[in-house]
Amino acid sequence: MPSARPDLAPDADLSRDDMEAMQREIATAAVFEDQFGFDPAALSSPLETTASAAEPPIVAGVDQSFLTNADGEQDRALSAVVAMQGGEVVERVAAVTPLEIPYIPGLLSFREGRPILAALEDLSVDPELLLFDGSGRIHFRQAGIATHMGVVRDVPSVGIAKSLLCGQPREETADRPEGTRVAIEADGNVDAPDGTLLGYAVQTRQYDSPNRHINPLYVSPGHRVGPETAADIALALAASYKLPEPVRLADSYADEAKRNYREVP
Repeated sequence: MPSARPDLAPDADLSRDDMEAMQREIATAAVFEDQFGFDPAALSSPLETTASAAEPPIVAGVDQSFLTNADGEQDRALSAVVAMQGGEVVERVAAVTPLEIPYIPGLLSFREGRPILAALEDLSVDPELLLFDGSGRIHFRQAGIATHMGVVRDVPSVGIAKSLLCGQPREETADRPEGTRVAIEADGNVDAPDGTLLGYAVQTRQYDSPNRHINPLYVSPGHRVGPETAADIALALAASYKLPEPVRLADSYADEAKRNYREVP
């Protein structure tokens, strides 16, 4: 599937001001409400075959890892994509590209976006939903890596982050029971009116113990998904682990692909 917006593909040669301007354009192009090409009812259990005659949607998890040079410096990004349908892995791909800029908070997609797009191009299946290890609308300019990649590909996408990049929880998020969601709203660090709903802190798993606690995930719409549905998806897909299964498997495959890449002469 070709990119829908190649003009918005990440370009590491841009200045920081131009990157931030592009992110604002991406946020304007993004759709932060449900707009799927399949029956939204399938999202209640996206990894299980539905009772209808329609095939379940293909859901792909995307995660990143890095390769180092002889001096021990990170010089390449590796993107791993795991596509699932009906609870089964249907395809796995990985792509590696050079790292062209250092890590800059808020500009992650310009550092890691190229291998992601390369890996997605290598897929023989067309994902109907993309889950990213990273932010979507919970971002300084409402254009995290899930939003950027989702808009470029014009595929429904969700950001699943392990830490809160920006924004303000409306309630305390610590030590919440499993299934809890707490709204994350815009504050002075976000290019949106204060109080704008950006996403949710989602407690996908929790220990049954007063002495041990699991932190929530920070889930936000990337493109063509609303915040409530994004939270629903995270909860539905986190069947046995904290991370939604496609992202968890992409994380595991990134490590595997990195090991295999190092073994190649």
